[in-house]
Amino acid sequence: MKLPSNLHIQFLLFAALVASLIAILNLLLPVIIHEEIWEIYAFLTIVSFLVGVLNGFLLKSFGDNFFQIMVLGMVLRFIASITFIGIYAWVGVENIILFIADFFVIFLFYLAFDIYTFISNLRPISK
Repeated sequence: MKLPSNLHIQFLLFAALVASLIAILNLLLPVIIHEEIWEIYAFLTIVSFLVGVLNGFLLKSFGDNFFQIMVLGMVLRFIASITFIGIYAWVGVENIILFIADFFVIFLFYLAFDIYTFISNLRPISK
């Protein structure tokens, strides 16, 4: 099966896949899923989409700075994630270790998607 060439459609399919994995795990193994999982999912989905849109805009404007733009996107995502976890820890969410573990797993899924798009964008530039 070939993936669509539009990056937004790929992201939508990936986000739906992650949501379905969360829902299945929530049904089968509710012990390993934190009750704030959907807030984590929504935050990471929105941040990843916004960083992707920002990267796309910056790459169109400043295509010669590809590596710096991609690193900027990863740093912005990391800072936003640390801020999100810090706010939830400061508020006093229950079972913070499970919260951070679930956050980290979903963060890694979106990071893997980001690396996939990074590698797929290297091919046209190398020509």
